Amino acid sequence: MDKSPTKLDYYDDMWRLQSSATLISYSKGEDGRHVIILERTIFYPQGGGQPADTGFIRIDGFDNKFVVHDVRSIDGIVLHYGCFENMGGEFEPTIEKGKGVSLFVDEARRKLNSRLHSAGHLLDICLPRIGLGHLEPGKAYHFPDGPWVEYKGAISQNEMQNKPKDLELEANALISLGGKVFADILPYDEAAKLCGGCLPDYVPKESTPRLVRIGDNPGCPCGGTHVADISDIIQIKVSQIRSKKGLTKVFYNVADSAVIAK
Repeated sequence: MDKSPTKLDYYDDMWRLQSSATLISYSKGEDGRHVIILERTIFYPQGGGQPADTGFIRIDGFDNKFVVHDVRSIDGIVLHYGCFENMGGEFEPTIEKGKGVSLFVDEARRKLNSRLHSAGHLLDICLPRIGLGHLEPGKAYHFPDGPWVEYKGAISQNEMQNKPKDLELEANALISLGGKVFADILPYDEAAKLCGGCLPDYVPKESTPRLVRIGDNPGCPCGGTHVADISDIIQIKVSQIRSKKGLTKVFYNVADSAVIAK
């Protein structure tokens, strides 16, 4: 495996769905899956509670496209897993390093994943606005089958009954106002300032974190993809809030314009 980290083009442009790159290697992985490694990619590898992009890759001089089923990052190297369309699973072509390739990300999947991820950040922003500012962000799951965000801290049974609606109303009020979403790689001190004065402990002080800002709100370090404008989330539905053993979990989803129109 090539040891150079893959250049993450989605870091600079989260809304780009097509790009070009250079092939580093094509092989069959230890788990039997076919894998392509490129010197750069716009495909998001699963991580940070966000699922991977899918789509396909075209290799110059090769007729059949490589359908991307999964994308993972190992030690900074992005692996595109999949197979060549209309060819058996045992088909293993010889493809030279240095070939040019064209990348195509599935637009519908990227947009949905970005909306779910951005909605989770928006809920973080709204918690202090409804009197839950003591909750600290923890883990998150932004997959379509049941997204949630978890916070360190507990709330009372009475708050669990009343706060879901308050949180939903506050989040949708911000969505209706809109606001640009920005992602920048910044020096540590500058990023800390834009995060409200400090960064989470897991961010090394000598690093240059990627900071995502949703509208005029404080930013947060994040490597995922997001909407271009808050209004692109369209609508958040908060289904419930659970609090147990010092942790509070908020379950939510996003609705599209077709659902709202009904």
